[in-house]
Amino acid sequence: MPRGRYSLHDPHDHTLLAEEHFHCAPGPAGWRYVSQLTTPSGEHAGSVDLALDELGRPIRLELHAASWQVRGAALDGVTWVRTDPSGTHATEGNVRAHAFTGTSPAFLIATARLLRLTTPSSVTRVRLVAFTDPVLAPRTVDQSWALVDTETHTTDNAPLIVETYQVTALDTGEQHTVHLSGDVVLAAPGVELEHLETPPSVFP
Repeated sequence: MPRGRYSLHDPHDHTLLAEEHFHCAPGPAGWRYVSQLTTPSGEHAGSVDLALDELGRPIRLELHAASWQVRGAALDGVTWVRTDPSGTHATEGNVRAHAFTGTSPAFLIATARLLRLTTPSSVTRVRLVAFTDPVLAPRTVDQSWALVDTETHTTDNAPLIVETYQVTALDTGEQHTVHLSGDVVLAAPGVELEHLETPPSVFP
């Protein structure tokens, strides 16, 4: 069960936005990721609880940020309920999309798990519902994902397989690179792995 800490930065000016303390693990039904976020001053800033089924589909998502809450799952595309800070005005949403995304590194792992690109130069298109900070406002985004390279690195424990993806926002053409190993993000725009207590899990 990987356990560690990411730092989350503004990808443009590199300002530290939050730290995300996480643990995650594959299981018989899929994969689960749980984290708590803190501000640079150490105050609680939110949480992420994401569970995927064995095919990589989100069977449960619960996000908290700035008193806002989102609960969602893959149902007729993806379906969610977003609740305001007072709890009196819940709004429902549904989009013909494949999965969710957001600022948490969990969503990069989840998307890669859903797409299961296996050969370099593999490219596929995916529609996601992004929940944007700080109020978890939903926005539908289209991306293309390409597996650029897979490298094996020797470690003291076991070989570390690193996958490099190129992700393109189809509305703007903006591209960025994501490096994953199992269920851990090694590097991505705005994401730095600061500490990891145990090696990444290897998906079957």
